Amino acid sequence: MPHDTRTAKPHALLAAFGLALAITAMPASAADLPGTGIKVAAAKSNIAEENFQTEIVMEGLKRLGYDVQPILEVDIPTAHLAVANGDATFFPVHWDPLQNDFYENSGGDAKLWRDNTFVKNSLQGYLIDKKTADEYGITNIEQLKDPKIAALFDTDGDGKANMTGCNPGWGCERIIEHHLDAYGLRDWISHDQGSYTALMADTMTRYKQGKPILYYTWTPFWISNVLKPGKDVVFLEVPFSSQPEDQKEQNTKLPNGKDYGWLVNTQRIVANRDFIEKNPAAKTFFEEVAIPIADINAQNQAMEDGAKSPADVEKHVKGWIKAHEKEFDQWVNDALAAAR
Repeated sequence: MPHDTRTAKPHALLAAFGLALAITAMPASAADLPGTGIKVAAAKSNIAEENFQTEIVMEGLKRLGYDVQPILEVDIPTAHLAVANGDATFFPVHWDPLQNDFYENSGGDAKLWRDNTFVKNSLQGYLIDKKTADEYGITNIEQLKDPKIAALFDTDGDGKANMTGCNPGWGCERIIEHHLDAYGLRDWISHDQGSYTALMADTMTRYKQGKPILYYTWTPFWISNVLKPGKDVVFLEVPFSSQPEDQKEQNTKLPNGKDYGWLVNTQRIVANRDFIEKNPAAKTFFEEVAIPIADINAQNQAMEDGAKSPADVEKHVKGWIKAHEKEFDQWVNDALAAAR
């Protein structure tokens, strides 16, 4: 897995998330701040685990004087359209290249801006439990073409492996459906869709019962903190790189030689281009703010462990900012300087 040298130890992160710490006072008077009198709003999906990074960005904008409105919760394609049309100001969890279609279909660079790196090295892939992988020597998803192997993961009795998949509208479902055809797996794997959270709860139950599991997931997300790749579960490789038409020339093989079938993504803040051109302070903050992926994993784990109320998430946000106070203050100060 990629390593981010900025990442603190998980136990230290979780300790920080449990603290309700005071935010550093705003510089100068509110009237001197570049965002004074300007309303901004974030759009995001209904994935609760994305509130953390969204609210960190919102806090930065508050420090710059912007009038931050409540989050607009919509599906992912609509979030891109809302930002393009000015119904929202920014969408902070755009996956590049996974969600490039949503970006282009919403007006692309003419209406939107994403020249930043918010979260690096977001991975995706197909995983099975390590116990089954070791017992049957399963390393590649193509092995599920063997009826005996597919039957191990059959939960509804039709002889096909049941794979916990991706919600329609997230973007990842398009890659999974492409893979089922490209690798000739449609007769051997059922792509189970619906509520990812509910489906993964069932998958977790099966794992605790010692039964084989097959699922798609991504990082940052709490799943990989509970089912640790290499220890509890293993990534399945694919027989060859294959992506949909708009990405067909891209190779998914990682530097370590492994090919899990998915391009490594960068999470970017997508913002309304007109807003960016008129607000150099916000633009600079968006360009500089960055969160290590392990910090998001740790916060998501805290939510999974029960600390998931709005008040809990607010504590996590304040704790993270306090733990990264020097960096955060620099991002804000650079943004203030850009507006002068």
